Parts: sequence; structure tokens; C-alpha cells
Amino acid sequence: MNKKNNGGILAAFSSAFFLGMAPVFGKLAITYGFSPFAVVALRTGFAAGILALVIALFYRRYLYIFSVGLVGCILAGAINGFGSLFYYLALDRLDASLGQLLYSFYPFFVALWLMLDSQPPSRLTLVRIGLAAVAVFLLTNLGSRRMDLIGVAMMLLSSALYAMHLPVNQRVLYEVPAPTVTLYTLLSMSAVVIPAYFIFDGVAPPTDVSWNPIFGLTFVTIFSRVALFLGVKKIGGMQTALLGLAELLVAIVGSHWLLGESLTLAQWLGAVGLVFSLSLVMFEKPAPFNSAKKGGWLSWIRPPGLPKDIFGPYE
Repeated sequence: MNKKNNGGILAAFSSAFFLGMAPVFGKLAITYGFSPFAVVALRTGFAAGILALVIALFYRRYLYIFSVGLVGCILAGAINGFGSLFYYLALDRLDASLGQLLYSFYPFFVALWLMLDSQPPSRLTLVRIGLAAVAVFLLTNLGSRRMDLIGVAMMLLSSALYAMHLPVNQRVLYEVPAPTVTLYTLLSMSAVVIPAYFIFDGVAPPTDVSWNPIFGLTFVTIFSRVALFLGVKKIGGMQTALLGLAELLVAIVGSHWLLGESLTLAQWLGAVGLVFSLSLVMFEKPAPFNSAKKGGWLSWIRPPGLPKDIFGPYE
């Protein structure tokens, strides 16, 4: 694989590490007394505010984005914003490890959205999805424990919405650097989750408990998003999503050490199968992405013929 692909794989794995800690910090915050609406509003608002301040002060060139690309970021942010609301509402009802197990179905949804956008997956990708499906089936084996079906439904809906925003941003990332996409996507997410907090909750966050989980979740959100979109830009949404399944293993380990959650033997076998599916990425041959390809539900997102050097050396 070339240097660009290696960089994309490293970015995707970095995103997976940070995202894997999100359910752990989120569950800790909810355990400390923060409502799910407060958790998602605080972490998204803080992350968007910090990133906007840093870019405005030190990296102003990343503020530029073509108009249709901005619309794409707003669409992706709104989709992911609603997905985040369902994610933390589900996390309030499920263990962090189980919640991340169910959330890990998003590569299946990514494959569906990409097929609708005239980007069918390769045969090896389909094999890896099949292996991941078997792994996830083993990972969701809870023995005698009962599932909260409402929480399960919320988490799967969150997974589908998260998956939908990846191909949207992949279209934008064809001509826009990852920090720019991260900024406008997070700002759009904030425009969804913060009003939702005031409308459906409105209870002041607790002040007599540690805010460390919220701060940890904030910085995890910033770094994971930049790495996520950098991975999508270099190796595409499907491969980034499959590599992102590594976040499941991070969540399992973090949940065990910080929350005292544990897995069964079948779930550990599933984890091994998931690692094998991830390792097959070295044999993938990424297809070149053409944002101007006709057809597909996202074909309207295309740059207006900008010169290639307009953003400077951002890669």
C-alpha cells in the first residue's frame, strides 16, 4: 500500500481508539448524574467551540469551504446530531460495552448507503463484513441477561445515522481538508443537540460531581473527528468504517477497567474474529473516488471546479 493509504489506515485506527473511549466517558458522566441530553450537548458544544477557536486563531485557511460543501457538512452534522442523541439515550439504558457492540453494526449501514450512492463494495469488503457479522453475533451473546429492546433499537438507529453521515462527508472531503469538514460538521451537530437539550431536558448539569468524564469526552470528540475525516478522505468511508470497528475492542477494555463490565467466552471469541476481519484491510485495493460521478443519492455534492492548490499543503 502507498503512503497515502498507510496514512489513512493510521488515521482510521486513531479515530477508532478515541471513539472507543466515548461510550466509557459517556457512561461515566451519566453515572455521575448528567442526563443523556446534557452529555451530548456539553461534549458537542465544547468540542465545536474549542475547534472553532483554534482554527480561527491559528489556521484560518481552514475556514474556507465551497457553498455546496457547506450544505453537505450541515446535512452530515444534522444527521449525526440526531444519531448522537439516540446514542446517549441508548447508553443510559445499556452497558457501555453492549452499547458499543450494537453500534458496531454501522459498517453494514455504510455499505448500504454507499451502494445507493453508486459505490458498491468490493468482494473482499463483503467477506470482511460477513466475518464482522459473525463476530458481532458472538459479541452480543449475553447468556442469561436480558436486553433492553428500546435501548437496542435506539442504538441501532444511531448506528444507521452515523453510517449515513460518512458518505455525505466523503463527497465533501474530495476537495475540502479534514479540519474544515470537522469544524462545520461539529457546528451543525451542535445546532441540533443543544436545542434538543433545552427542549427535552433543560435541567442544569450537576455541579457537585467531577466533570472529568465530560472533558475527556470533549477532547475524544475533537481528535476522533479530525482523524475520522482524514481517514475517510484518504481511504474512503467503507474502509474507515471497517477499521473503525477497532473502537469496539477499546470500548470493551475501557469498560472493563473503568466500569467493571465483563465479557463471556463467546464474546471474547467474537472479539478475536473482529480483529481478524480488521487485519484483512492490508489486502484491500482502494478504488479512486470521483466526486463528479453521475448518479447516486449524493451526486449533487460536488466542488465548483476549484484549483487543486487552493487549500495549501494540508495533506
